[in-house]
Amino acid sequence: MIVTLAQLNPTIGDFAGNKAKILDACQRAKKMGAQLIVFSEMVVTGYPPQDLLEEESFIREAEKATQEIAFTLTDIAILFGTITRRKSKVGRALYNSAVLAQGGRIRAEFHKTLLPTYDVFDEDRYFEPSDGPGLIELFGLRLGITICEDVWTIPTSIVKHPYKRDPIIELSTAGAKILINLSASPWQRGKAAERSKMLSTQAKRAKMPLIYVNQVGGNDSLIFDGRSAVYSEKGDLLALGRAFEEELITLDLEKDAPISAAVDDLGIEDLRKALDLGLRDYAHKTGFSKGVIGLSGGIDSSVTAVLAAEALGPLNVLGVAMPSRFSTPQSLEDAKGLAKNLGIELKTFSIEAPFQAFLELFEEEFAYLEADAAEENMQARIRGLILMALSNKYGHLVLTTGNKSELAVGYCTLYGDMAGGLAVISDVPKMQVYELARHMNAKKEVIPPYVLTRPPSAELRANQTDQDTLPPYAILDPILAAFIEEQLPPEEIVARGFDPAVVADVLRRIRKNEYKRRQAPPGLRVTSKAFGIGRRYPIARK
Repeated sequence: MIVTLAQLNPTIGDFAGNKAKILDACQRAKKMGAQLIVFSEMVVTGYPPQDLLEEESFIREAEKATQEIAFTLTDIAILFGTITRRKSKVGRALYNSAVLAQGGRIRAEFHKTLLPTYDVFDEDRYFEPSDGPGLIELFGLRLGITICEDVWTIPTSIVKHPYKRDPIIELSTAGAKILINLSASPWQRGKAAERSKMLSTQAKRAKMPLIYVNQVGGNDSLIFDGRSAVYSEKGDLLALGRAFEEELITLDLEKDAPISAAVDDLGIEDLRKALDLGLRDYAHKTGFSKGVIGLSGGIDSSVTAVLAAEALGPLNVLGVAMPSRFSTPQSLEDAKGLAKNLGIELKTFSIEAPFQAFLELFEEEFAYLEADAAEENMQARIRGLILMALSNKYGHLVLTTGNKSELAVGYCTLYGDMAGGLAVISDVPKMQVYELARHMNAKKEVIPPYVLTRPPSAELRANQTDQDTLPPYAILDPILAAFIEEQLPPEEIVARGFDPAVVADVLRRIRKNEYKRRQAPPGLRVTSKAFGIGRRYPIARK
Protein backbone atom coordinates (compact mmCIF):
# COMPACT_ATOMS: atom_id res chain seq x y z
CA MET A 1 0.00 0.00 0.00
CA ILE A 2 1.28 3.46 -0.91
CA VAL A 3 0.42 5.88 1.87
CA THR A 4 0.94 9.62 2.41
CA LEU A 5 1.36 11.14 5.85
CA ALA A 6 -0.08 14.66 5.84
CA GLN A 7 1.68 16.72 8.49
CA LEU A 8 -0.33 19.96 8.52
CA ASN A 9 -0.72 23.08 10.65
CA PRO A 10 -4.45 23.59 11.29
CA THR A 11 -5.98 26.61 12.97
CA ILE A 12 -8.56 26.02 15.68
CA GLY A 13 -12.04 26.82 14.36
CA ASP A 14 -10.89 27.73 10.84
CA PHE A 15 -13.06 25.12 9.15
CA ALA A 16 -12.77 26.64 5.69
CA GLY A 17 -9.00 27.04 5.93
CA ASN A 18 -8.44 23.59 7.42
CA LYS A 19 -10.68 21.97 4.80
CA ALA A 20 -8.75 23.73 2.03
CA LYS A 21 -5.45 22.44 3.46
CA ILE A 22 -6.82 18.90 3.64
CA LEU A 23 -8.20 18.91 0.08
CA ASP A 24 -5.00 20.41 -1.30
CA ALA A 25 -2.93 17.75 0.46
CA CYS A 26 -5.15 15.05 -1.01
CA GLN A 27 -4.65 16.37 -4.54
CA ARG A 28 -0.88 16.42 -4.07
CA ALA A 29 -0.91 12.94 -2.53
CA LYS A 30 -2.81 11.57 -5.55
CA LYS A 31 -0.11 12.93 -7.85
CA MET A 32 2.43 11.03 -5.73
CA GLY A 33 0.51 7.83 -6.34
CA ALA A 34 -0.89 7.47 -2.83
CA GLN A 35 -3.79 5.08 -2.22
CA LEU A 36 -4.36 6.32 1.33
CA ILE A 37 -3.61 9.69 2.93
CA VAL A 38 -3.56 9.98 6.72
CA PHE A 39 -3.98 13.24 8.63
CA SER A 40 -3.48 14.19 12.27
CA GLU A 41 -5.86 14.13 15.22
CA MET A 42 -8.77 16.60 14.95
CA VAL A 43 -7.26 18.22 11.85
CA VAL A 44 -10.75 19.45 10.87
CA THR A 45 -11.24 21.47 14.06
CA GLY A 46 -7.65 22.15 15.08
CA TYR A 47 -6.34 20.90 18.41
CA PRO A 48 -7.13 21.56 21.22
CA PRO A 49 -10.47 23.38 20.77
CA GLN A 50 -11.22 23.24 24.53
CA ASP A 51 -14.65 24.64 25.47
CA LEU A 52 -15.52 25.43 21.86
CA LEU A 53 -16.59 21.79 21.97
CA GLU A 54 -19.50 22.89 24.16
CA GLU A 55 -20.85 25.25 21.48
CA GLU A 56 -23.48 23.76 19.18
CA SER A 57 -22.49 25.97 16.27
CA PHE A 58 -18.89 24.73 16.49
CA ILE A 59 -20.02 21.10 16.43
CA ARG A 60 -22.27 21.71 13.43
CA GLU A 61 -19.46 23.42 11.50
CA ALA A 62 -17.18 20.47 12.23
CA GLU A 63 -19.82 18.03 11.00
CA LYS A 64 -20.39 20.06 7.85
CA ALA A 65 -16.66 20.27 7.06
CA THR A 66 -16.23 16.53 7.72
CA GLN A 67 -19.01 15.67 5.27
CA GLU A 68 -17.76 18.08 2.61
CA ILE A 69 -14.26 16.58 2.78
CA ALA A 70 -15.61 13.05 2.49
CA PHE A 71 -18.01 13.84 -0.37
CA THR A 72 -15.49 15.87 -2.39
CA LEU A 73 -12.91 13.12 -2.80
CA THR A 74 -13.75 9.98 -4.74
CA ASP A 75 -10.43 8.58 -5.99
CA ILE A 76 -8.29 8.37 -2.85
CA ALA A 77 -8.95 6.94 0.61
CA ILE A 78 -8.54 9.49 3.39
CA LEU A 79 -8.28 9.02 7.13
CA PHE A 80 -8.59 12.23 9.10
CA GLY A 81 -9.28 13.43 12.62
CA THR A 82 -12.46 15.24 13.59
CA ILE A 83 -15.25 15.14 16.20
CA THR A 84 -18.46 13.14 15.97
CA ARG A 85 -21.63 13.02 18.03
CA ARG A 86 -22.68 10.11 20.16
CA LYS A 87 -26.18 8.74 19.73
CA SER A 88 -26.57 7.83 23.39
CA LYS A 89 -27.78 10.49 25.82
CA VAL A 90 -25.79 8.84 28.61
CA GLY A 91 -22.20 10.00 29.04
CA ARG A 92 -20.33 12.67 27.09
CA ALA A 93 -21.95 14.01 23.93
CA LEU A 94 -18.92 13.70 21.65
CA TYR A 95 -16.19 11.37 20.42
CA ASN A 96 -12.67 12.35 19.44
CA SER A 97 -12.77 10.51 16.14
CA ALA A 98 -10.98 9.39 13.02
CA VAL A 99 -13.08 9.17 9.86
CA LEU A 100 -12.25 6.96 6.89
CA ALA A 101 -13.72 8.30 3.64
CA GLN A 102 -13.54 6.50 0.30
CA GLY A 103 -15.46 6.81 -2.96
CA GLY A 104 -17.13 10.03 -1.91
CA ARG A 105 -18.67 8.66 1.27
CA ILE A 106 -17.80 8.01 4.91
CA ARG A 107 -17.00 4.33 5.29
CA ALA A 108 -16.25 4.19 9.00
CA GLU A 109 -15.69 6.15 12.19
CA PHE A 110 -13.18 5.24 14.88
CA HIS A 111 -13.06 6.75 18.34
CA LYS A 112 -10.27 7.52 20.77
CA THR A 113 -10.00 5.06 23.64
CA LEU A 114 -7.60 6.71 26.10
CA LEU A 115 -8.57 10.25 27.10
CA PRO A 116 -5.67 12.01 28.87
CA THR A 117 -6.34 14.31 31.78
CA TYR A 118 -2.78 15.11 32.89
CA ASP A 119 -0.76 18.29 32.37
CA VAL A 120 -2.28 20.31 29.48
CA PHE A 121 -4.85 17.66 28.53
CA ASP A 122 -8.46 17.61 29.67
CA GLU A 123 -10.17 15.31 27.16
CA ASP A 124 -12.42 13.51 29.62
CA ARG A 125 -14.17 16.86 30.04
CA TYR A 126 -15.59 16.58 26.52
CA PHE A 127 -15.31 13.07 25.08
CA GLU A 128 -16.58 9.57 25.68
CA PRO A 129 -14.02 6.78 25.18
CA SER A 130 -14.33 4.14 22.48
CA ASP A 131 -15.99 0.88 23.46
CA GLY A 132 -13.63 -1.35 21.51
CA PRO A 133 -10.80 -1.63 18.96
CA GLY A 134 -11.12 0.22 15.65
CA LEU A 135 -10.57 -2.11 12.67
CA ILE A 136 -11.17 -1.65 8.93
CA GLU A 137 -10.35 -3.68 5.82
CA LEU A 138 -8.71 -1.53 3.13
CA PHE A 139 -6.89 -2.65 -0.04
CA GLY A 140 -6.81 -6.19 1.33
CA LEU A 141 -5.19 -5.12 4.60
CA ARG A 142 -6.72 -5.00 8.06
CA LEU A 143 -5.89 -1.62 9.60
CA GLY A 144 -5.96 -0.86 13.31
CA ILE A 145 -6.85 2.79 13.96
CA THR A 146 -5.71 4.61 17.09
CA ILE A 147 -5.69 8.27 18.12
CA CYS A 148 -2.76 9.90 19.92
CA GLU A 149 -2.86 8.75 23.57
CA ASP A 150 -3.98 5.27 22.49
CA VAL A 151 -0.33 4.39 21.76
CA TRP A 152 1.02 5.81 25.03
CA THR A 153 0.43 2.58 26.95
CA ILE A 154 4.08 2.06 27.89
CA PRO A 155 5.02 4.04 31.04
CA THR A 156 7.50 6.82 30.25
CA SER A 157 8.64 10.00 31.93
CA ILE A 158 5.67 11.66 30.21
CA VAL A 159 2.97 9.06 30.92
CA LYS A 160 4.07 7.65 34.25
CA HIS A 161 1.14 5.35 35.02
CA PRO A 162 -0.17 2.56 32.77
CA TYR A 163 -3.77 2.67 31.62
CA LYS A 164 -6.31 -0.07 32.41
CA ARG A 165 -6.88 -0.63 28.69
CA ASP A 166 -4.25 -1.23 26.02
CA PRO A 167 -5.57 -0.44 22.51
CA ILE A 168 -2.38 -1.77 20.90
CA ILE A 169 -2.84 -5.25 22.36
CA GLU A 170 -6.58 -5.11 21.63
CA LEU A 171 -5.91 -4.39 17.96
CA SER A 172 -3.15 -6.97 17.71
CA THR A 173 -5.41 -9.61 19.23
CA ALA A 174 -8.23 -8.63 16.85
CA GLY A 175 -6.01 -9.33 13.85
CA ALA A 176 -4.80 -5.90 12.71
CA LYS A 177 -1.89 -5.97 10.27
CA ILE A 178 -0.97 -2.26 10.22
CA LEU A 179 -1.31 0.24 13.07
CA ILE A 180 -2.19 3.86 12.29
CA ASN A 181 -2.05 6.64 14.87
CA LEU A 182 -3.52 10.10 14.27
CA SER A 183 -1.85 12.41 16.77
CA ALA A 184 -1.65 15.92 18.19
CA SER A 185 1.33 15.48 20.48
CA PRO A 186 2.71 18.77 21.86
CA TRP A 187 6.45 19.31 21.85
CA GLN A 188 8.61 19.82 24.90
CA ARG A 189 12.35 19.61 25.35
CA GLY A 190 13.48 15.98 25.36
CA LYS A 191 10.18 14.54 24.13
CA ALA A 192 10.96 13.75 20.48
CA ALA A 193 13.51 11.00 21.14
CA GLU A 194 11.46 9.48 23.96
CA ARG A 195 8.31 9.48 21.83
CA SER A 196 10.13 7.83 18.93
CA LYS A 197 11.53 5.13 21.21
CA MET A 198 8.02 4.47 22.53
CA LEU A 199 6.52 4.21 19.02
CA SER A 200 9.30 1.89 17.88
CA THR A 201 8.67 -0.31 20.91
CA GLN A 202 4.94 -0.42 20.19
CA ALA A 203 5.54 -1.51 16.58
CA LYS A 204 7.79 -4.35 17.77
CA ARG A 205 5.36 -5.23 20.54
CA ALA A 206 2.44 -5.46 18.11
CA LYS A 207 4.60 -7.14 15.42
CA MET A 208 3.27 -4.86 12.69
CA PRO A 209 4.14 -1.55 10.98
CA LEU A 210 3.05 1.64 12.72
CA ILE A 211 2.11 4.84 10.87
CA TYR A 212 2.22 7.94 13.08
CA VAL A 213 0.96 11.31 11.84
CA ASN A 214 1.44 14.31 14.12
CA GLN A 215 0.15 17.86 13.93
CA VAL A 216 2.61 20.71 13.47
CA GLY A 217 2.29 24.37 14.48
CA GLY A 218 1.47 26.56 17.45
CA ASN A 219 -1.94 26.87 19.10
CA ASP A 220 -1.91 29.31 22.02
CA SER A 221 0.80 28.08 24.42
CA LEU A 222 1.18 24.64 22.82
CA ILE A 223 3.72 23.95 20.08
CA PHE A 224 3.51 20.82 17.92
CA ASP A 225 6.67 19.56 16.25
CA GLY A 226 5.33 17.19 13.60
CA ARG A 227 8.03 14.54 13.09
CA SER A 228 5.44 12.17 11.63
CA ALA A 229 6.98 8.75 11.12
CA VAL A 230 6.56 5.16 9.98
CA TYR A 231 8.06 2.20 11.83
CA SER A 232 8.46 -1.37 10.60
CA GLU A 233 7.27 -4.42 12.55
CA LYS A 234 10.87 -4.65 13.81
CA GLY A 235 10.76 -1.08 15.09
CA ASP A 236 13.00 0.31 12.35
CA LEU A 237 12.34 3.82 11.04
CA LEU A 238 10.97 3.75 7.47
CA ALA A 239 10.09 7.44 7.07
CA LEU A 240 10.43 10.64 9.10
CA GLY A 241 8.81 14.04 8.68
CA ARG A 242 10.63 17.30 9.29
CA ALA A 243 10.43 19.06 12.64
CA PHE A 244 8.30 22.22 12.99
CA GLU A 245 7.32 22.30 9.30
CA GLU A 246 4.34 21.21 7.21
CA GLU A 247 5.16 18.28 4.95
CA LEU A 248 3.69 15.38 2.98
CA ILE A 249 5.61 12.10 3.33
CA THR A 250 4.78 9.32 0.84
CA LEU A 251 6.08 5.75 0.97
CA ASP A 252 5.30 2.21 -0.15
CA LEU A 253 4.92 0.07 2.94
CA GLU A 254 5.86 -3.09 1.05
CA LYS A 255 8.93 -1.74 -0.74
CA ASP A 256 10.53 1.05 1.27
CA ALA A 257 13.55 0.00 3.33
CA PRO A 258 14.60 1.39 6.73
CA ILE A 259 16.27 4.79 6.65
CA SER A 260 19.44 5.77 8.47
CA ALA A 261 17.89 8.86 10.12
CA ALA A 262 17.07 8.83 13.82
CA VAL A 263 14.57 10.90 15.77
CA ASP A 264 16.55 12.98 18.18
CA ASP A 265 16.16 16.22 20.07
CA LEU A 266 18.38 18.85 18.53
CA GLY A 267 18.81 20.67 21.82
CA ILE A 268 19.03 24.42 21.58
CA GLU A 269 18.28 24.39 17.85
CA ASP A 270 14.95 22.66 18.51
CA LEU A 271 14.16 25.17 21.24
CA ARG A 272 14.84 28.08 18.91
CA LYS A 273 12.68 26.60 16.13
CA ALA A 274 9.87 25.85 18.57
CA LEU A 275 9.81 29.39 19.96
CA ASP A 276 9.98 30.82 16.45
CA LEU A 277 7.02 28.71 15.30
CA GLY A 278 5.03 29.33 18.47
CA LEU A 279 5.47 33.09 18.23
CA ARG A 280 4.70 33.23 14.50
CA ASP A 281 1.55 31.13 14.76
CA TYR A 282 0.30 32.91 17.88
CA ALA A 283 0.60 36.27 16.15
CA HIS A 284 -0.83 35.25 12.81
CA LYS A 285 -3.64 33.07 14.18
CA THR A 286 -4.78 35.91 16.45
CA GLY A 287 -4.63 38.51 13.69
CA PHE A 288 -1.37 40.33 14.48
CA SER A 289 1.29 41.04 11.88
CA LYS A 290 3.59 43.24 13.97
CA GLY A 291 5.11 43.12 17.44
CA VAL A 292 6.51 45.66 19.89
CA ILE A 293 9.19 44.89 22.51
CA GLY A 294 10.80 46.86 25.29
CA LEU A 295 14.56 46.74 24.67
CA SER A 296 16.52 47.24 27.87
CA GLY A 297 19.91 46.15 26.56
CA GLY A 298 19.59 42.99 28.66
CA ILE A 299 19.79 39.34 27.70
CA ASP A 300 16.05 38.53 27.89
CA SER A 301 14.82 41.36 25.69
CA SER A 302 17.67 40.74 23.24
CA VAL A 303 16.79 37.06 22.78
CA THR A 304 13.09 37.88 22.49
CA ALA A 305 13.85 40.51 19.84
CA VAL A 306 15.89 38.03 17.77
CA LEU A 307 13.02 35.53 17.91
CA ALA A 308 10.51 38.22 16.94
CA ALA A 309 12.58 39.38 13.99
CA GLU A 310 12.84 35.78 12.77
CA ALA A 311 9.17 34.95 13.30
CA LEU A 312 7.53 38.18 12.12
CA GLY A 313 10.23 39.70 9.92
CA PRO A 314 12.50 42.63 10.95
CA LEU A 315 10.24 45.26 9.36
CA ASN A 316 7.36 44.04 11.54
CA VAL A 317 9.13 44.48 14.88
CA LEU A 318 9.33 47.73 16.85
CA GLY A 319 11.90 47.95 19.63
CA VAL A 320 11.38 50.53 22.35
CA ALA A 321 14.17 51.76 24.63
CA MET A 322 12.89 53.39 27.81
CA PRO A 323 15.89 54.64 29.81
CA SER A 324 15.62 56.01 33.34
CA ARG A 325 17.99 57.71 35.75
CA PHE A 326 19.24 54.24 36.70
CA SER A 327 19.92 53.00 33.15
CA THR A 328 23.57 52.84 32.19
CA PRO A 329 24.69 54.42 28.90
CA GLN A 330 25.94 50.98 27.86
CA SER A 331 22.41 49.55 28.11
CA LEU A 332 21.08 52.07 25.62
CA GLU A 333 24.04 51.51 23.31
CA ASP A 334 23.45 47.74 23.38
CA ALA A 335 19.77 48.22 22.59
CA LYS A 336 20.72 50.41 19.62
CA GLY A 337 23.34 47.92 18.48
CA LEU A 338 20.89 45.03 18.64
CA ALA A 339 18.23 46.94 16.70
CA LYS A 340 20.77 47.83 14.01
CA ASN A 341 22.03 44.26 13.74
CA LEU A 342 18.49 42.90 13.41
CA GLY A 343 17.27 45.64 11.09
CA ILE A 344 14.32 46.54 13.33
CA GLU A 345 13.05 50.02 14.12
CA LEU A 346 14.00 51.48 17.50
CA LYS A 347 12.19 54.29 19.30
CA THR A 348 13.43 55.87 22.53
CA PHE A 349 11.15 57.25 25.25
CA SER A 350 12.81 58.46 28.43
CA ILE A 351 10.71 57.64 31.49
CA GLU A 352 12.44 60.28 33.63
CA ALA A 353 9.69 62.91 33.38
CA PRO A 354 6.73 60.62 34.20
CA PHE A 355 8.74 58.92 36.96
CA GLN A 356 9.55 62.29 38.51
CA ALA A 357 5.89 63.24 38.27
CA PHE A 358 4.90 60.12 40.20
CA LEU A 359 7.56 60.74 42.84
CA GLU A 360 6.17 64.24 43.34
CA LEU A 361 2.61 62.92 43.40
CA PHE A 362 3.48 60.62 46.32
CA GLU A 363 6.01 62.93 47.95
CA GLU A 364 3.77 63.88 50.86
CA GLU A 365 2.20 60.42 51.22
CA PHE A 366 5.58 58.63 51.35
CA ALA A 367 7.47 61.44 53.13
CA TYR A 368 8.62 59.35 56.10
CA LEU A 369 9.10 56.06 54.29
CA GLU A 370 12.23 54.63 52.69
CA ALA A 371 12.28 54.12 48.93
CA ASP A 372 11.62 50.48 48.10
CA ALA A 373 9.81 48.24 45.59
CA ALA A 374 7.00 50.80 45.27
CA GLU A 375 9.31 53.29 43.53
CA GLU A 376 11.03 50.55 41.55
CA ASN A 377 7.73 49.19 40.27
CA MET A 378 6.55 52.64 39.23
CA GLN A 379 9.28 52.60 36.58
CA ALA A 380 8.33 49.16 35.30
CA ARG A 381 4.66 50.18 35.11
CA ILE A 382 5.47 53.39 33.24
CA ARG A 383 7.29 51.25 30.69
CA GLY A 384 4.34 48.90 30.48
CA LEU A 385 2.03 51.85 29.88
CA ILE A 386 4.24 53.11 27.03
CA LEU A 387 4.28 49.71 25.32
CA MET A 388 0.53 49.27 25.70
CA ALA A 389 -0.10 52.78 24.34
CA LEU A 390 1.95 51.95 21.24
CA SER A 391 0.07 48.66 20.95
CA ASN A 392 -3.30 50.40 21.16
CA LYS A 393 -2.36 53.09 18.68
CA TYR A 394 -0.65 50.93 16.05
CA GLY A 395 -2.20 47.50 16.63
CA HIS A 396 1.10 45.81 17.53
CA LEU A 397 1.30 42.71 19.74
CA VAL A 398 3.26 43.45 22.92
CA LEU A 399 5.81 40.70 23.51
CA THR A 400 6.91 40.41 27.12
CA THR A 401 10.47 39.38 27.83
CA GLY A 402 10.45 37.72 31.26
CA ASN A 403 12.00 34.25 31.63
CA LYS A 404 10.85 31.23 33.64
CA SER A 405 13.30 31.81 36.49
CA GLU A 406 11.91 35.29 37.14
CA LEU A 407 8.28 34.23 36.77
CA ALA A 408 8.79 31.34 39.18
CA VAL A 409 10.04 33.48 42.05
CA GLY A 410 8.05 36.63 41.29
CA TYR A 411 11.03 38.72 40.15
CA CYS A 412 8.75 40.64 37.80
CA THR A 413 6.22 43.45 38.05
CA LEU A 414 2.49 43.04 37.57
CA TYR A 415 1.18 45.58 35.03
CA GLY A 416 4.80 46.49 34.31
CA ASP A 417 7.22 44.16 32.54
CA MET A 418 4.48 41.49 32.71
CA ALA A 419 2.07 43.62 30.65
CA GLY A 420 1.61 42.25 27.15
CA GLY A 421 -0.05 39.79 24.81
CA LEU A 422 2.44 36.92 24.67
CA ALA A 423 5.23 35.87 27.02
CA VAL A 424 7.67 34.44 24.49
CA ILE A 425 10.37 32.99 26.79
CA SER A 426 8.34 32.56 29.98
CA ASP A 427 9.07 28.80 29.99
CA VAL A 428 12.79 29.23 29.30
CA PRO A 429 15.02 29.32 32.44
CA LYS A 430 17.59 32.10 32.64
CA MET A 431 20.61 29.88 31.97
CA GLN A 432 18.94 28.56 28.81
CA VAL A 433 18.27 32.15 27.72
CA TYR A 434 22.05 32.63 27.73
CA GLU A 435 22.43 29.36 25.82
CA LEU A 436 19.95 30.62 23.23
CA ALA A 437 21.85 33.90 22.93
CA ARG A 438 25.15 32.11 22.30
CA HIS A 439 23.44 29.94 19.70
CA MET A 440 22.02 33.04 17.99
CA ASN A 441 25.51 34.55 17.86
CA ALA A 442 27.24 31.35 16.65
CA LYS A 443 27.26 32.17 12.93
CA LYS A 444 27.07 35.95 13.12
CA GLU A 445 27.22 38.28 16.10
CA VAL A 446 23.72 39.71 16.42
CA ILE A 447 23.47 40.28 20.17
CA PRO A 448 26.16 42.73 21.38
CA PRO A 449 28.83 40.82 23.35
CA TYR A 450 28.51 42.87 26.53
CA VAL A 451 24.87 41.74 26.85
CA LEU A 452 26.13 38.18 27.46
CA THR A 453 28.80 39.15 30.01
CA ARG A 454 27.22 41.94 32.05
CA PRO A 455 25.65 41.03 35.42
CA PRO A 456 21.87 40.77 34.88
CA SER A 457 20.01 43.77 36.28
CA ALA A 458 16.52 45.24 36.25
CA GLU A 459 18.13 48.72 36.57
CA LEU A 460 15.38 50.01 38.84
CA ARG A 461 17.78 51.41 41.44
CA ALA A 462 21.42 52.41 41.51
CA ASN A 463 23.96 49.61 40.96
CA GLN A 464 21.24 46.95 41.12
CA THR A 465 21.88 43.35 40.08
CA ASP A 466 19.55 40.34 40.14
CA GLN A 467 21.84 38.60 42.63
CA ASP A 468 21.10 41.32 45.20
CA THR A 469 17.76 39.54 45.62
CA LEU A 470 18.11 36.08 44.10
CA PRO A 471 20.57 33.18 44.32
CA PRO A 472 22.90 32.92 41.32
CA TYR A 473 20.94 31.54 38.36
CA ALA A 474 23.32 28.57 38.14
CA ILE A 475 21.93 27.56 41.55
CA LEU A 476 18.39 28.88 41.19
CA ASP A 477 17.55 27.15 37.88
CA PRO A 478 18.33 23.58 39.01
CA ILE A 479 16.26 24.10 42.17
CA LEU A 480 13.34 25.39 40.10
CA ALA A 481 13.59 22.49 37.65
CA ALA A 482 13.69 19.95 40.48
CA PHE A 483 10.62 21.41 42.18
CA ILE A 484 8.46 22.50 39.21
CA GLU A 485 9.29 19.95 36.50
CA GLU A 486 10.46 16.94 38.51
CA GLN A 487 8.05 17.77 41.39
CA LEU A 488 10.56 16.68 44.03
CA PRO A 489 9.97 17.39 47.73
CA PRO A 490 12.31 19.87 49.46
CA GLU A 491 14.39 17.23 51.23
CA GLU A 492 15.25 15.50 47.95
CA ILE A 493 16.29 18.82 46.41
CA VAL A 494 18.53 19.54 49.40
CA ALA A 495 20.01 16.04 49.03
CA ARG A 496 21.35 17.09 45.64
CA GLY A 497 23.76 19.40 47.43
CA PHE A 498 21.79 22.66 47.76
CA ASP A 499 21.76 24.84 50.86
CA PRO A 500 18.56 24.04 52.85
CA ALA A 501 17.98 27.73 53.58
CA VAL A 502 18.28 28.63 49.89
CA VAL A 503 15.90 25.84 48.89
CA ALA A 504 13.37 26.91 51.51
CA ASP A 505 13.54 30.53 50.36
CA VAL A 506 13.13 29.62 46.69
CA LEU A 507 10.11 27.41 47.37
CA ARG A 508 8.59 30.13 49.54
CA ARG A 509 8.94 32.57 46.65
CA ILE A 510 7.30 30.14 44.23
CA ARG A 511 4.30 29.65 46.50
CA LYS A 512 4.03 33.34 47.33
CA ASN A 513 3.83 34.48 43.70
CA GLU A 514 1.09 32.24 42.34
CA TYR A 515 -1.17 35.31 42.07
CA LYS A 516 1.28 37.00 39.71
CA ARG A 517 1.51 34.03 37.37
CA ARG A 518 -2.28 33.79 37.25
CA GLN A 519 -2.31 37.30 35.75
CA ALA A 520 0.55 36.80 33.32
CA PRO A 521 -0.01 36.72 29.55
CA PRO A 522 -0.02 33.29 27.88
CA GLY A 523 3.44 31.87 27.35
CA LEU A 524 4.94 29.34 24.96
CA ARG A 525 5.29 25.91 26.56
CA VAL A 526 8.66 24.22 25.97
CA THR A 527 9.28 22.21 29.16
CA SER A 528 7.42 19.32 30.78
CA LYS A 529 5.75 21.68 33.25
CA ALA A 530 5.09 25.25 32.18
CA PHE A 531 3.20 27.91 34.07
CA GLY A 532 -0.27 27.95 32.52
CA ILE A 533 -3.03 25.43 31.82
CA GLY A 534 -0.78 22.48 32.68
CA ARG A 535 0.01 23.69 36.21
CA ARG A 536 -2.94 24.55 38.42
CA TYR A 537 -2.38 25.65 42.01
CA PRO A 538 -4.65 27.62 44.33
CA ILE A 539 -3.65 31.16 45.24
CA ALA A 540 -5.29 31.24 48.68
CA ARG A 541 -3.71 28.38 50.63
CA LYS A 542 -1.58 27.57 53.64
